[in-house]
Amino acid sequence: MLRKKTNGVAKGPRAGSLLSSLAAKTMDRRGFLAASGVTVGGLAALSLTSGRVEAATPSTGGGEVVRKKSVCTHCSVGCTVMAEVQNGTWIGQEPGWDSPFNLGAHCAKGASVREHAHGERRLKYPMKMVGGQWQKISWDEAINEIGDKMLQIREESGPDSVYWLGSAKFSNEGSYLFRKFAAYWGTNNVDHQARICHSTTVAGVANTWGYGAMTNSYNDIHNSQAIFLIGGNPAEAHPVSLLHLLKAKEENNAPLIVCDPRFTRTAAHADEYVRFRPGSDVALVWGLLWHIFENSWEDKEFIRTRVYGMDDIRQEVKKWNPEEVERVTGAPGAQLERVARTLANNRPGTVIWCMGGTQHTNGNNNTRAYCVLQLALGNMGTPGGGTNIFRGHDNVQGATDLGVLADTLPGYYGLAAGSWAHWARVWEEDLDWLKGRFAVWDKDGKSRAMMNEKGIPVSRWIDGVLEAKENLEQPDNTRAMVLWGHAPNSQTRMLEMKEAMEKLDLLVVVDPFPTVSAVLHDRKDGAYLLPATTQFETSGSVTASNRSLQWREKVVEPLFESKVDHEIMKLFADKFGFTDRMFRNIAIEGDEPVVEDITREFNRGMWTIGYTGQSPERLKKHMANQHHFDKTTLRAVGGPCDGDTYGLPWPSWGTPEMNHPGTHVLYDMSLPVSKGGLTFRARFGVERNGENLLADGVYSKNSEIKDGYPEFTMQMLMDLGWDGDLTAEERASIDAVAGPETNWKTDLSGGIQRVAIKHECAPFGNAKARAIVWNFPDPVPLHREPLYTNRRDLVEDYPTYEDKTFWRVPTLYESIQKKDFSKDFPIILTSGRLVEYEGGGDETRSNPWLAELQQDMFIEVNPRDANNMNIRDGKDVWVSGPEGARIKVKAMVTERVGEGVAFMPFHFGGHLEGKDLRDKYPKGSDPYVLGESTNTVQTYGYDSVTQMQETKCTLCSIMPA
Repeated sequence: MLRKKTNGVAKGPRAGSLLSSLAAKTMDRRGFLAASGVTVGGLAALSLTSGRVEAATPSTGGGEVVRKKSVCTHCSVGCTVMAEVQNGTWIGQEPGWDSPFNLGAHCAKGASVREHAHGERRLKYPMKMVGGQWQKISWDEAINEIGDKMLQIREESGPDSVYWLGSAKFSNEGSYLFRKFAAYWGTNNVDHQARICHSTTVAGVANTWGYGAMTNSYNDIHNSQAIFLIGGNPAEAHPVSLLHLLKAKEENNAPLIVCDPRFTRTAAHADEYVRFRPGSDVALVWGLLWHIFENSWEDKEFIRTRVYGMDDIRQEVKKWNPEEVERVTGAPGAQLERVARTLANNRPGTVIWCMGGTQHTNGNNNTRAYCVLQLALGNMGTPGGGTNIFRGHDNVQGATDLGVLADTLPGYYGLAAGSWAHWARVWEEDLDWLKGRFAVWDKDGKSRAMMNEKGIPVSRWIDGVLEAKENLEQPDNTRAMVLWGHAPNSQTRMLEMKEAMEKLDLLVVVDPFPTVSAVLHDRKDGAYLLPATTQFETSGSVTASNRSLQWREKVVEPLFESKVDHEIMKLFADKFGFTDRMFRNIAIEGDEPVVEDITREFNRGMWTIGYTGQSPERLKKHMANQHHFDKTTLRAVGGPCDGDTYGLPWPSWGTPEMNHPGTHVLYDMSLPVSKGGLTFRARFGVERNGENLLADGVYSKNSEIKDGYPEFTMQMLMDLGWDGDLTAEERASIDAVAGPETNWKTDLSGGIQRVAIKHECAPFGNAKARAIVWNFPDPVPLHREPLYTNRRDLVEDYPTYEDKTFWRVPTLYESIQKKDFSKDFPIILTSGRLVEYEGGGDETRSNPWLAELQQDMFIEVNPRDANNMNIRDGKDVWVSGPEGARIKVKAMVTERVGEGVAFMPFHFGGHLEGKDLRDKYPKGSDPYVLGESTNTVQTYGYDSVTQMQETKCTLCSIMPA
C-alpha cells in the first residue's frame, strides 16, 4: 500500500519479497534485477525519471544497435519512447528528449514499458478451454472454430447477437479497421473503454460547442494564469502532465485549485484544496458561478457574442446560494467565494477534469457545468484557457475519433442513412450490400433497420446476455462476446458479469495478456484466448489527449505466436468471406494489411473532425523532427515542418496537400483558420425559439464573412460566388455526391473545405456555444443525487430520473434510489488510479518492476470511521456493497479521505470475494500481483445520456475480516 515515509523508511511493514521469491528460482535477486535492466529502487524513488533504462549486460551477439521511436502505451500524454534494438532484441530505452510532450521524462510506468516486449507473463499462443482447462491450439484451429460458432449464431439469432468489444489500445489504424469490420459483419454492437471513462465528456462537450475533445493541450497550460482541476489526479494518472501544470504554477504564479473528495498527490501541490462530497459536482460549480454572477465577474461581451442560453443558467444558479451549496457539497461558502475570486482575477484560466467528473449517473451534467463555467469567465478559445480533458489510455482519444463506439461511424458521423452512404462511398462499397449485412427487426408491427440503431454500450453488455429477450430492443440476446484489448475488472457489477460470461455460447479474448476474462468465470468450454501483440510490435498512428497524432515505429517483431490486431481482423474477414470487399483499397502483405494504406483510407473519409490532413508521410516527418517544435506553442520553427503544429492536432483541414498546420487551440479566433484559428461550430441550427444561434458580430482573423454563418455547403459557395474557386475535379466529385446539397462533411474531394478556408472561414460555420442543450434530459445541468445515496434528506429535492429503456436495454433510476440502503451501508465508496498501475492492471501487474512497488489491494478509510468500525491499519477487512457482493482487502487508515468516505484503486483483479483465482490462469501467464477488484462491490448506475457507469459514489460497509 502507499505509505507515508519517515526518514526515507516506509512506515509499517513493506512486502518486499515478491521478486525475491520469483528470482530465487533461477538466480539471486541482484542478478535478476540487473539482467532485467533497471533497479526497482530507482523507479520507486523517482515518480518521474529521465534516466536511461538498459540491460546491464549487452547482447552477446554483437551487431548494430538501432534506435526506434515509439510512444508509451499507457496514458494519453503521448510520451516518446526511444528503444534501442540489437539483433531484434530490445536492449535499452530512453525517454524522448526531443519530444515536446514528455521533454525527456518518464513516469514509473513509462520507464518500464520495455518489459512488455519481453513479457514472460504474456499470452504466448492461442488457447481454448477444454473440460475447464486451457489447452494450446493453432491459429487456424482458433479462427475456424470461433468463426464456425459465430456464423451459426448469426444464422440462428442474427448478427447483433455477436458483440465486438474493441480497445483504446488499438492504434488509429486498428481502431478504424475494427469499426469497419463490425460494419461488414453487420452490427453496431461494438464499443470500447471510452464508454466507461469519458463518454459523458464527449457528449457533454460536443453538445456545448461542437467537438467533444480537449480544447487546448498539456503544453498550452504553460500559458494559464489559473488552473482549476476537478475530479482528476494527474500526479498518479498522468504523471508527466504534471510537468506542464507545475511550469505554469511556478513561472506564472498560477494558482492551482484542486477539487476532490480525496486529498490526492495532486492536491498536495495545490494552492487551494476543496474537499467536497462525491457526486455533487454540479452543485459545486453552480456555487462558484453564484459568486461570479453575484459580483458581475462574468465576461459579458464574450457571453453576448459567443454564448447562447446563459440567462437560463443564471436562473438555475440563483438557487445555489452558499448555504445550499454547503448543505449539498460540504464545501464552505467562504472557500468557494475565494476560489471564484481567484478564477476571476487570474484569466485566462484552464479547467481540467478526468473520470472523477465523468463516471456518474448525471456525468453529462457535470461535464457541461464545467464548460459553462469557462464560458461565463470568457476563458474559451484562448491560449491558457479552455477545457483540458485528460484522457486515460494511450489511444482512447483516437479510438473514440475512429468510431469504436456503438452510436457512430468513424469521425462522429453517427448512424443515419446519410452517414452510411458517406462511408460506403469512401469504401467504394455497394450500399445495398452493406444494408443486407444488418438485421431488419420487426417489432410491434414496425420494421426497424438495426443499421441505424445504437448498439448496446459496453457498460451494459452483461444485460444484453442476462436480460429477458422481450425486454431488449434488438432481435435476440447477446450470445457471443469478443473482448479485444479490454479489462473486464474495469467494469461494475462483476458478479453479474461472471454469470453473463458463463451464459454465453462463446467467449473470445484477444489480448497480449489473458486478463481477468480468463479466470472470472467457471466455464468448462466455449472460451478462447488469442494472443495479440503490444503496440511496440507494430507501427501506426496514435492520438494523444490534445488531438495530436504521432507515428509509432515497430520496435521488435511479434513475440511468441502473437499477431498484430489488423492481421487478426483480416483472418476473421477471410473466414467470413468479405476480405476482398473490406480491403479493396488496402494492400495486404502476407496476411497483414499495410498500415499506411489504412491511414490513407480514413484520411479520405473523416472530414467532420479534420482527420484528413494527417498523412503517414506528414506524421513521420513530425516524429523525425521533434526538436524543431516549440515546447509551448507546439509550432515548428523552420525546417521541413515549418509552421505546423506538432502532430497536426485535429482538425487538420482538407487534404494532406493543403498542408493545414493543425489546430492547437480550438475556437481561437485570434488566428486565421488557415493557420489553426477556429470559431464555435454551427452544429445546432441557426435559430432557436426566435433567438439567433450564430455568433454575433465576431469572427476569426481575416474571415471574409464578418459575422456568424452556418456550415458550408455547395449551395452556400454558389450563393457567395465562391464556387468558381473549385477545380473541375472537385466540382465533379461534389456533383457525384449530392450536387448543391453536398456539405463540408460529405465532399470527398475536400474542395468545399479548401475554398472556405481560402476565404478564411471555418468549414463548420461560426456559431455560439450553447449553455443549454435542449436535446438532453436536463437542458440546464442539474444536481441529482446518486442512485445509492446516504443523504436521504436530499433525495426529495434532487431526485434522479425515471426508469427508461435506451441504448437497447432497460435502465433503472428511481426504482433503485427510492430504497434506503444507508443504514446498512453508511460509507460512500469511490475509486481511482495509482501511479504504479494502469487500467485493469493486467499488463502493469505483470511487469515485475511495477509489481514490486504495489503488492496489495487496499481501501483507504478515515481514522474516525476506522476507530468507529474497529478497523486497524494494515489489517484485512471485508468491504460489502448493497447489491450483495463483498471483497477482502487491506485497510489503510488515512486522512486522505474525509469522514464517511472510502477509496479503492481499480487496477486489481484475480481474486473474487476472498478467493484467489491464480490457478485458473494459463500456466505461466498469471500476473505477479493479484487482488480483489473494487468493481465487484461497485453498483448499478448509468448516465442518462451515454450509459456511463457510476463508480465514484456508491455505498458500502466495512468490517474487520
